[in-house]
Amino acid sequence: MLYVYLDESGDLGLNLEHHSTTKHFVIAVLIVKGSDNNRMMINAVKKTIRRKLNPKNKRKRIVKELKGTHTTLEVKKYFYEQMKDIEFCIYTVVVKKDSFNDRRRNQARLYNYIASHVLNGIQLEEANNSVSLIVDKSKTRPEITQFNRYVKNALEGKIKPSVPFNINHMESHSSHGLQAIDLFCHGIFEKHERERNDWYETFSDRIKSIVFLPK
Repeated sequence: MLYVYLDESGDLGLNLEHHSTTKHFVIAVLIVKGSDNNRMMINAVKKTIRRKLNPKNKRKRIVKELKGTHTTLEVKKYFYEQMKDIEFCIYTVVVKKDSFNDRRRNQARLYNYIASHVLNGIQLEEANNSVSLIVDKSKTRPEITQFNRYVKNALEGKIKPSVPFNINHMESHSSHGLQAIDLFCHGIFEKHERERNDWYETFSDRIKSIVFLPK
């Protein structure tokens, strides 16, 4: 089974004069091959939360998930130590918004357009069992329907007809894979938005493809 976890960092606002608008928008996917590797990835997240965020002597407030924006570099590197022997890779798209001419008003459609670039680069032809795409549940119901339709149409020719393809939208606290890609995605975003490379350089050799938009 091929597990595909998708997350984003930054925002889609194109009014760069607004103080809260980011200069970049990043979508990244974590690819984990096989149930054994996926189970080890889940255990890596659980172990990091248990040992680093909720140690026995500091349990006044229980932390339920890893978040790229709140996790220290030390904890992130500990997490990667648990991941380094697992077979996984990362695909990502980085949008430099000051050069992006697509001014579509519908941000959901724009998001789908950007996501298709990263998903189209994945070698799904190699999947022989099943493909499971897990996405952070941040969209409205109509947006979820639109996203699922868009992605299935885009990837239909890349997946063998005999291979089941499922899309699940989940809360991040319910998916350890989403927590893992959140850490990696935020690291990619920090590198391009603020030139902070310390966490990015730890896992950059796992990035199999990086696409910049506009090309």
